[in-house]
Amino acid sequence: MNRPRPARRRTAHVPLLLALALLAGGCAGGVEGTPGAVGLRDPYFPGLGNGGYDVTHYGLELDVDPAAGHLRGTATITARATQDLSAFHLDLAGLDVESATVEGRPAAVNRAGKELTIRPGAAVEDRLRKGRTFTTVVRYAGSPQAITDADGEREGWLRTADGAVALGEPTGSMAWFPGNHHPSDKAAYDIRITVPEPLTAVSNGELVSRRTVNGRTAYRWVTAEPMASYLATVAVGRFTTRESVTPEGIRLFTAVDPESAAASEDVLARIPAVLKWSADRFGPYPFASAGAIVERTGDSTYALETQNRPVFPGPPDTALLVHELAHQWFGNSVTPRTWRDMWLNEGFATYAEWLWAADHDDVPVQESFDEAYEDDDNWAFPPADPPAALDLSDPPVYGRGAMVVHRIRLAVDDDAEFFALVRGWTKKYRHGNASTDDFIAYVEEETGQDLGRLWDAWLYGGSRPPLKG
Repeated sequence: MNRPRPARRRTAHVPLLLALALLAGGCAGGVEGTPGAVGLRDPYFPGLGNGGYDVTHYGLELDVDPAAGHLRGTATITARATQDLSAFHLDLAGLDVESATVEGRPAAVNRAGKELTIRPGAAVEDRLRKGRTFTTVVRYAGSPQAITDADGEREGWLRTADGAVALGEPTGSMAWFPGNHHPSDKAAYDIRITVPEPLTAVSNGELVSRRTVNGRTAYRWVTAEPMASYLATVAVGRFTTRESVTPEGIRLFTAVDPESAAASEDVLARIPAVLKWSADRFGPYPFASAGAIVERTGDSTYALETQNRPVFPGPPDTALLVHELAHQWFGNSVTPRTWRDMWLNEGFATYAEWLWAADHDDVPVQESFDEAYEDDDNWAFPPADPPAALDLSDPPVYGRGAMVVHRIRLAVDDDAEFFALVRGWTKKYRHGNASTDDFIAYVEEETGQDLGRLWDAWLYGGSRPPLKG
């Protein structure tokens, strides 16, 4: 993600701990087991996500009426039970649930705020035992809403001049589909969006079909690689689209609002070069497709690294393009285990900007480091320990996070070894989740160095450390 200064501040959307979730853990309609947990106890969003199961696939069918601001959806969720379940939870904000089934049988649905409790009947109890896979279908409808933070920034389902765009970081995806909305539960996606002509519907992954019937077009997008729900997007509007393939075989799809097309053309033409440059430094590109979605200025106020094709709030510059494409490695493929690990996303993406500036603009990385070091905003708190959820997008996570990466490079003292270290990190955790502790252990094991002083001073320290020593 990237946003204008002053830094974007995010507010936690923490559902109340529900007495409903703790109701008699025994049988529900004869189903053995206990309910899955409400929330995964994330350090900043303790009510986000749900326990007791792991989603492997989302099948979303969305019928969008932009003029009326209405969405009708069917979510088919395939999951594996991680405990014997009598009930489980889904996150969904604002939309009305019409029905739910588990393994094709009707299930009871209770709602409290943003939490749905799904209670299957006894007929499917065997499919809810630990290790078994089960399918839940939820039908829902309503007017999806934006989630507004305390500072006025918005996520979720954002109405635009000619349609809508969905942005999910950190909790907004629950505004348009039910699911396990925590970054630790990644899944494949199959998203079918039906919109009126002449609008286009763009999402993640690859466009596998489009079909027009009676003035409405259904677009089907498939994301085979695992994706955290906050990286899922849907953009509906009048777009100029282009499709191509890079020399390396990566499928490109760009969708640009006509008002932003002319000013975006030169920068978007650099996507193949940026991907190749990034792959040389960070390892093979982790997905089958790439691209961008460029809205008109004002449709949103920040860019977001939505998987495969980032969303930009108007024509991007090259530095912003480099930043968001770097996230395809750092954040999208290697995804944080909790939101406390967000500096691993933003620190590396910011460092990618520094590397690009060194290679293309004659700005040495050390010069970028020194500028960040002198910026008092970067020393408000340690990047690996933000004080609260609303600090997760503040400067230390970005600028000081990048400084940590550069201090590792200086400690390694060999560029070939340093970039091999980075490529090894993206390979080891490709399409998975990783924490700060995982990163520390990896770096020390691979370098053979005890870097405790570096972590204490630059990653966790409460004050600006001296440059030497």
